[in-house]
Amino acid sequence: MANQPWQEEENIDPIETLLNEFSDPEEAEEEFREDFFQGLGGRRKKSAFMLSLVWAIAFVLHTVSWGSTAVLGATGLLLIQAIRLVSQKPDESPTPLTDAQLNDAPTVSLVISAKNEEAVIGRLVKNLCQLDYPVDKYDVWLIDDASTDKTGQILDELAQEFSQLKVVHRPPNAGGGKSGALNQVLSDTQGDIVAVFDADAKAPKDLLRHVVPMFDDQKVGAIQVRKAIANESLNFWTKGQATEMILDGYFQQQRIALGGIGELRGNGQFVRRTALDQCGGWNEETITDDLDLTIRLHLDDWKIGFLLEPAVQEEGVTKAMSLWHQRSRWAEGGYQRYLDYWRYFSNQRLGFGKKIDLFSFILMQYLLPTAAVPDFVFAIATGHFPVLFPMTALATLLTSWAMLEGTLRVYKKQPWTWQKLSKITNSCLVTSVYMLHWLVIMPVTTARMSVRRKRLKWVKTVHQGEEETLASQS
Repeated sequence: MANQPWQEEENIDPIETLLNEFSDPEEAEEEFREDFFQGLGGRRKKSAFMLSLVWAIAFVLHTVSWGSTAVLGATGLLLIQAIRLVSQKPDESPTPLTDAQLNDAPTVSLVISAKNEEAVIGRLVKNLCQLDYPVDKYDVWLIDDASTDKTGQILDELAQEFSQLKVVHRPPNAGGGKSGALNQVLSDTQGDIVAVFDADAKAPKDLLRHVVPMFDDQKVGAIQVRKAIANESLNFWTKGQATEMILDGYFQQQRIALGGIGELRGNGQFVRRTALDQCGGWNEETITDDLDLTIRLHLDDWKIGFLLEPAVQEEGVTKAMSLWHQRSRWAEGGYQRYLDYWRYFSNQRLGFGKKIDLFSFILMQYLLPTAAVPDFVFAIATGHFPVLFPMTALATLLTSWAMLEGTLRVYKKQPWTWQKLSKITNSCLVTSVYMLHWLVIMPVTTARMSVRRKRLKWVKTVHQGEEETLASQS
């Protein structure tokens, strides 16, 4: 991954400056970079430090007389930010490209890395190769990452049928995981915009017509399309994931409208080539390439937009254990980006609004669930009420509001009927219970990161490809 401009700038850290007064500056800097910016060893140390800090703060809040007052004050500040967040009005999506505008439309390269995806790869290729966009203005790159099933054979056969399909076969142990696969073909792609899809994706036929106009704003470096769960009706887990994606989309829109940080979600992400080149491609030392790229784009002063409609469909995992593994990976990837790039968050390229948004969501999404464990332990030990309850209550209320508003936003074009009201009510209730899994995953993931190294490897979710489960979202 190439060096970025923000990595070359000198940022003055008062704590680091003070510490360097008691050591050799060059030696301290070399050790600091080796431990805290290179590889997994630094991540483990930083994870352990953060976990210890969270427990220490919880202990202090339970033992000092002003602990509850401090929490109330912090909750008040977060309440102001929450009110600012929900009161924003998202920008309207631009008008889709007309037939006449397609003549001058930019080129797009769709890239997919697939490993053992014989159940879904054929459907994906046929879907992406038949989009409503000029054939000479977009190409589809399928990377067979050392599959041991029939994925490679299926792709080779489809390449004879679709002229815009390019197939690349990676050998075993090629390295870099999904990011390595994407980087391998990046220099061969010709699109002004590079899009990434998962193997189980199902893109609307007019998707490119909707996404491309959003890049007219030259400050936009990437666009994330809302994800929808294709097999939503299957069981409790898929129903929860469907509303969870809606919830995520709502927060995405509101954060962007507030001047905060829009985020990439992997499947259905579109990145301007110049922005991707400036960032040095995808990071091959992270387990969530999309979240890592999100931070690097913002540090390079690019905006990330969000497209609510139409959505890209994907299969939701159907079992609790599969959900646990998937969400644990997402949680760890989310932590990794903050642990890797925290030193650069004070950079002037990251504006004040983005800094406030970033801090608020690190606190609410990562630190607060982790702090719930020591808060509960010390509450039992001291016989006190959990001191973080006001903050937890605020996070719960904000999530509930966002869930309802997001669902109403997605289904607003449907006429009001008892069926629609029942669906929205049921979805919100089911997801309120479903979302409790994050209260377990976040502290467990933080603890595991603190004590065990994570071996970087190609991690994928098994896709069934059952046609009957892929009905469009109602």
